[in-house]
Formats: sequence, structure tokens, C-alpha cells
Amino acid sequence: MIKANLSLKTVMVRTDLYTNLPTSDELPCSDDTPVDNEDQNLLPNYLLFLLYLIWGDRHDWYFGADMAIYHTTGVSPKVPVVPDGFLSVGVPRRKPGNKSRKSYVVWEEDGTVPKFVLEMASWTPGNEYDDKITLYENLGVLYYVIYNPDYWQRDRHQPFEVYKLVDGRYQLQIGEPYWMPEIGLGIGRSQGSLGGIPREILSWFDAQGNRYLSADEQAQQAQQQAQQAQLQVQQERQARLTAIAQLHEMGLAPEQIAQALNMTLEDVNQQLQDSGQD
Repeated sequence: MIKANLSLKTVMVRTDLYTNLPTSDELPCSDDTPVDNEDQNLLPNYLLFLLYLIWGDRHDWYFGADMAIYHTTGVSPKVPVVPDGFLSVGVPRRKPGNKSRKSYVVWEEDGTVPKFVLEMASWTPGNEYDDKITLYENLGVLYYVIYNPDYWQRDRHQPFEVYKLVDGRYQLQIGEPYWMPEIGLGIGRSQGSLGGIPREILSWFDAQGNRYLSADEQAQQAQQQAQQAQLQVQQERQARLTAIAQLHEMGLAPEQIAQALNMTLEDVNQQLQDSGQD
């Protein structure tokens, strides 16, 4: 009975906390601030489409790219933060009625904040290492990743940094790819291909440090495996032809050749016929 009363009080407190807050339909879905470079659109969306392959059968996650997050831990619930990418776990991929999200409104997601946020440093400094660290700490984002391949020396940081929220403060983590057990994914850099162009990418990894391949890479891998299998069949056929020819020249009968090579008599005769030695 005591537990039931506590649960009811928790629900009432949460309900009171979100009373009179605007709905997602009443909030702007963009801050109308253009990104500085194409990677700020390209790489977060690459991570999103990769998740469709990895978690295609799951419906308890949402990944947003360049989307506003509205929350109650900043200066105003009407002032969003817009990371380059974020991942929230424990929320439906689609809203009720199979509707898409205009923005990610924390109080409409049962208070669930993203577990992962990605910021990509650009030509225009965006306070990734100071103001946004404080903002995401207060919001309660578990993992904060900063990708800074071009301006890391300017900012006196590393090209790729992962921060984890420990006792309310971010601590820089070591290791790449970095495994995030609470999410079940690793994150890191790798040499890959986008649009047929080899380049450095951000990608998801499994617990063993293996990079998840994109749909194009999987198709290319399957094609290569098929070509290798076909080549192996051709090599094995040539080896059989050579062995049959050698044994036939030694005077062995087809029945003896079949027994020696563990083949059927029909196959031996067919090989001899194909090679003109029957």
C-alpha cells in the first residue's frame, strides 16, 4: 500500500511539473540556424540509417538529427537545444497514431531525456566544450560526444571525445571505439565509404569493436563473397580436371579414378568427355 501511494505521488508530481507547458504543436520545430558544413547533416543521418539496419526490429528508440530538444532544465522551456544528433532509448520510434515528431519535447516523452548527444565542431565555434557541457549535464544526457576532426588544435582538444555523466558531472572517457553498455552500442571513427567516396566516418560498433556495415557495404561484401565462391568453384573444377587427366594418362580406368578421387563414375566420365579424353 505504501509503494502504491509513493508511485501515485510520483505520477502526480511529474504531472504537476509539466502542467501548463506548451505542446510540440505550439513550439517551433527549428531554430532556423543553418549548419556550417555538410558533415553536420551527413554523419548524423548516416548514424540514423545505420540504426535502421541494427535495430530494425526494435521500436523503443528514437534518433534525431539537427532536431530541437525542448526541456525544463534551461533558461526557458521554450528555448530548445539543437544538437547535431541525439539518441533516446525507451521511447517509441513513432508517436501515437503513427505520427512523426516535429521536435523532441521531453515532457511529452514521459520525461525521457536522450542518452546520447553528438555535437560536431565547425568553423564557427559553438561552445561545445563549455556552455553545452553544462547544458547537457543539467539535462542529464548520459553520453556526450564531440567530433572535431578539423578544428581540434584550435580548440585544444582531441578530434574525438566521449564524455560520460558520473555523479552529475561529465568525465572524459578513454578508448575508441567507446562501448556504451547502457545503450548497447559503441561509437567511434573509422575509414568507410559514403556515396562511393572513401573517407573518415562516425559509426556504431558492437561489443567486440566490430564496425556495423552500411547497406551499401553489406551489398558490396555479399557481392565479393559471391565472386570468391564462384572463383573457388572454378579452381576446384580445374583441380579435378587436372587430377583426372593425370590419372587417365597413367592408365587408370574411369572406375579407378572415381574411387581414387572420391567422385562418382558419372562425374569422371563427364569430365573426361569435356576434356576430350574419353
